[in-house]
Amino acid sequence: MAELSGKAGVPVATIKYYLREGLLPPGERTSPNQAKYDDGHVQRIKLIRALMDVGGLALTTVGEVLAAVDAGGADPHHVLGIAQQGITISKQIVDDEARDWALATVRGLAKRRGWPRKSEDDPIIQALVGVLCAIREVGHGWYFDKLDDYAEIADRTADLDLESLAGIESLERIIEIAVVETVLSDRLLSSLRRLAQQRASKAYFGRLAVDD
Repeated sequence: MAELSGKAGVPVATIKYYLREGLLPPGERTSPNQAKYDDGHVQRIKLIRALMDVGGLALTTVGEVLAAVDAGGADPHHVLGIAQQGITISKQIVDDEARDWALATVRGLAKRRGWPRKSEDDPIIQALVGVLCAIREVGHGWYFDKLDDYAEIADRTADLDLESLAGIESLERIIEIAVVETVLSDRLLSSLRRLAQQRASKAYFGRLAVDD
């Protein structure tokens, strides 16, 4: 276990905790007090850390994702949904009028994009409704004129996320890649967007300063 700790870069106590919680499969027992661990254990620990530390998933959600992966024959679409719900922001309390407006906006957008119709109780829909209501509340209605443009970018991003699955035959590997990309690409895109905004801000406000 000490060797596994060194390779994975986590304390032995953390490894024992993962074992107790069922997140990490037990090693091959070689003696009453010794067990053999392989590269698969190292990869699993790194996956757990990525989902929790970078992706921000709760321990229970990570457990659900890994359990589905380990079950064998799991539906990648279902497992992806578990991960998505785990990273969805908390729903915002809004009044009935604002909620009805936001739901209508979401349904119209989904219809235009050909996205599947989802229940209004779906955590992702609730999160999107909360975001739309918050934008309207602060008076940034102009943002909705660009909603379809942002949705088009989202569609392209989703396609890019799943292109890496081409040629992979292992269902477990497909699920793992899809979940990791869903969780971590959110953070990646957020960081890239901020860098791009700095570029755009410098160009835009620099131009205004020259014009003035």
